[in-house]
Amino acid sequence: MAEGGGGARRKAPALLEAARARYESLHISDDVFGESGPDSGGNPFYSTSAASRSSSAASSDDERERPGLPGTPAGPPPPPGAQGAQDPEEDEAGAGWSTALRDRPPPRFEDTGGPTRKMPSSASAVDFFQLFVPDNVLKNMVVQTNMYAKKFQERFGSDGAWAEVTLTEMKAFLGYMISTSISHCESVLSIWSGGFYSNRSLALVMSQARFEKILKYFHVVAFRSSQTTHGLYKVQPFLDSLQNGFDAAFRPSQTQVLHEPLIDEDPVFIATCTERELRKRKKRKFSLWVRQCSSTGFIIQIYVHLKEGGGPDGLDTLKNKPQLHGMVARSLCRNAAGRNYIIFTGPSITSLTLFEEFEKQGIYCCGLLSARKSDCTGLPLSMLTNPATPPARGQYQIKTKGNMSLICWYNKGHFRFLTNAYSPVQQGVIIKRKSVEIPCPLAVEAFAAHLSYICRYDDKYSKYFISHKPNKTWQQVFWFAISIAINNAYILYKMSDAYHVKRYSRAQFGERLVRELLGLEDASPAP
Repeated sequence: MAEGGGGARRKAPALLEAARARYESLHISDDVFGESGPDSGGNPFYSTSAASRSSSAASSDDERERPGLPGTPAGPPPPPGAQGAQDPEEDEAGAGWSTALRDRPPPRFEDTGGPTRKMPSSASAVDFFQLFVPDNVLKNMVVQTNMYAKKFQERFGSDGAWAEVTLTEMKAFLGYMISTSISHCESVLSIWSGGFYSNRSLALVMSQARFEKILKYFHVVAFRSSQTTHGLYKVQPFLDSLQNGFDAAFRPSQTQVLHEPLIDEDPVFIATCTERELRKRKKRKFSLWVRQCSSTGFIIQIYVHLKEGGGPDGLDTLKNKPQLHGMVARSLCRNAAGRNYIIFTGPSITSLTLFEEFEKQGIYCCGLLSARKSDCTGLPLSMLTNPATPPARGQYQIKTKGNMSLICWYNKGHFRFLTNAYSPVQQGVIIKRKSVEIPCPLAVEAFAAHLSYICRYDDKYSKYFISHKPNKTWQQVFWFAISIAINNAYILYKMSDAYHVKRYSRAQFGERLVRELLGLEDASPAP
């Protein structure tokens, strides 16, 4: 088996420079929101949701709990029939796994990533936002809201204080909601309160009573059609429109990440609320997964999974998490076939079966493995168990099967990776903050670089989610989707000529968007 040792240390300076050159583009946008502050980039194997963080840690920690006897591999016993009949190495060779390594070129990628449309230097914040939420979508919200209000009053009695909402009012309504992502205020009604979060200039645009009426009747889809069975029917057309906007406005780079973004709660609220208030919060009934460009942070695709309910994607059908997460990955990559993308995945998604399926579609992968969280079917048992004596830091072992490489790398714990995107003989280096350079296969370096960037991005963009917390699931999904659209709009703004005219931070961009939606700033459409 291939092992990294003294030779890797001698090559470290050259590897270090090569690593910096390979991932220089990832550092251009480290301060993506025009701010500075602490980040979580120090841990390259940190995932971006609470559940997946524990999964990533488990890839190393859970294996330390199963030390083996001296000279015996730790972990679960071999499958029935394997003991005494055949050596495990022979079994693995029969399954196609080998210690012989051969170089292979990376997947060819010739597309140019970035915005598909050149925005003028005079483009405003609302111009970028309306690349994803244009006026025709807002007009549909106006129609659906008025339809719902009419039907509601026919059933429950007339509401004399109600008047049909207009497009201008709908934009102002969105502006008020978006303002909570800047002020981090739990209640949007605080704008009119006269307290710390009050804002007189915003409050004068619309009365609190009018805002509350629009909030009461607000709908994206007022009524269920006879053919609709999806639990998110009230927001699915908006999600489809948003996806079309993402596809039309941006071409992603070759490297992308599948993960759950940080959307649990506003960090300011979590830091200040009591345990009792936390217990009173209703648990989300859905999980949100994204496919994200790892060089810019642009979210390419959104997938919402309802945690309750029937259907082919319900938990009553999918009995285990690997099966669920495999379905999520297939849904997120359904438009990625044939483009030679490299997809980075966490332990819950990584599996040999899924990666082989994706390779046939022209999608390549690099994923972190966990003995507890991953589907390890078809992987060699000898690579999933730990020796009684841990190796030196930076040492690794590799086995290959066709284009697939299974890597076991040691760095204060065993980390395992499965990849068909990187050559098993190409070497890399992990750069630590204290100038410690740890040798590793190129796949490990790439995983660490791209996942660290996404973690830094998430630490910042999670602060700008809309703080309004409705009870209805479809409304929660809607406001999360709007928040993602605004963050994507800001990324396009930073990549445009408009950013060189006025360099707004993410907070300033959000403030401008709110004021333009409320009609307090000139936001004439860009030509």
